[in-house]
Amino acid sequence: MWRATPLTLFPAMFPGPLGLSLAGDGIARGLWSCDPYDIRLHGLGRHRTVDDTPAGGGAGMVMRADVLAAALDAAAPAGDPRPRLLMSPRGRPLDQARVRALASGPGVVVLCGRFEGVDERVIAARSLEEVSVGDFVLSGGEVACLALLDACVRLLPGVMGKELSGAEESFEGGLLEYPHYTRPRDFEGRDIPPVLLGGDHGRIAAWRRAEAERITRERRPDLLGRKG
Repeated sequence: MWRATPLTLFPAMFPGPLGLSLAGDGIARGLWSCDPYDIRLHGLGRHRTVDDTPAGGGAGMVMRADVLAAALDAAAPAGDPRPRLLMSPRGRPLDQARVRALASGPGVVVLCGRFEGVDERVIAARSLEEVSVGDFVLSGGEVACLALLDACVRLLPGVMGKELSGAEESFEGGLLEYPHYTRPRDFEGRDIPPVLLGGDHGRIAAWRRAEAERITRERRPDLLGRKG
């Protein structure tokens, strides 16, 4: 079973939307698990404090290294083979190749930061891999973690209804996905491309490839020549 352990101040956010549809069915069938761990269990004092003012001054609060280290050690003890990730806007951009690698392993341990960030020392002390889902800032790492988990879970054997469908999506093969059409044949004067209705699977495959290349050139030329 592929195991996900998000470390968060808001465990009720998990599995969230991943408890529904195909991902939720995967949990019910024992294909993967999502067991959030409450960081505040290791908070200090009567109020379970997890943060403090930043050294050197500045706005906001910083999550304490000692609290986070204790939570990480409890949620994923020594010997746990899963990679430890930290959702962070300064991290390495998440791409489909990294998603495939994570999905092929035993699961993930994901630290969801809050406030201004986490004490830098815990990143080094616990060998956290910083991962970003985009060049923007969120209120916390939970939403980013859900995106990462969704991307991984849908690649697990048996989760998706048809294995081939995952291989034909955006970023698989280094290209964005080709356009899709379904009934009705005519929609407000816009027809389905005739090649898709002719039954020639070779021509259909060639059209889809050409469209994927065209869309990638127009929208994400940086992907061309890169492996998915």
